[in-house]
Amino acid sequence: MVNQKGGVGKTTTSVNLSAALALAGQRTLLVDMDPQCNATTSLGIQPTNGHALVGEEDLAERIMEARQPNLSVVPGSRTFHDVDKLAHADDDQAKLVRRHLDAVMDDYDFVLIDCPPSVGALTQSALTASTEVLMPIQCEYFAMEGLTQLIQTIKKVMVATDGRLTFGGILLTMYDPHLELTHEVDEEVRDFFGDIVFDNVVPRDVSLCEAPSHGQTVFQYAPRSRGAFAYTQLCMEVLQRD
Repeated sequence: MVNQKGGVGKTTTSVNLSAALALAGQRTLLVDMDPQCNATTSLGIQPTNGHALVGEEDLAERIMEARQPNLSVVPGSRTFHDVDKLAHADDDQAKLVRRHLDAVMDDYDFVLIDCPPSVGALTQSALTASTEVLMPIQCEYFAMEGLTQLIQTIKKVMVATDGRLTFGGILLTMYDPHLELTHEVDEEVRDFFGDIVFDNVVPRDVSLCEAPSHGQTVFQYAPRSRGAFAYTQLCMEVLQRD
């Protein structure tokens, strides 16, 4: 999950798409690589004193189970040393991250990585370890601003990893069908990116904002909300594409 801007629904999507996949019976692992650790706390889990992707310890030993069947988590860490090491990752550190994740890939149907809002070394390390990119884009005025830099970064990783990394999809978030601007952004994004844009969108919904403060996914907090329905539909579309 990448976007160089904050507040676009990246962590919300990481958490709730992971939860939806788990509810659909898919063995799912959510990896929190954002130093803010919002994905971790959104699931009612405390950040760790040391990030599991930094050291040599077996990653499988550091994975925690969420309060939902089929959903596991690699918690984030706010420890300065680990944040700094990941944020200024050299080739060796990037290879270590990939080696850690490769070691557990076969244990899960889906592994989702929540990246920080940047195009720095931390995000690049995550991209190097990934096979697909999902990019949330908010339906607001500056939605397309800065995407060129992010896309160039993604393309460089695609070349460096010999095609391992592909575009998994573009997701429109904070969708308000009553606003003309929403429809303008929708049209612009679909014209620019084409078929990789998901048919389903995520609406503005207060439940999606409130759920993390309770350490819950939207399915636990408000299972009948528009947000829960949207991420259920997105999950179905992801499974169909897969």
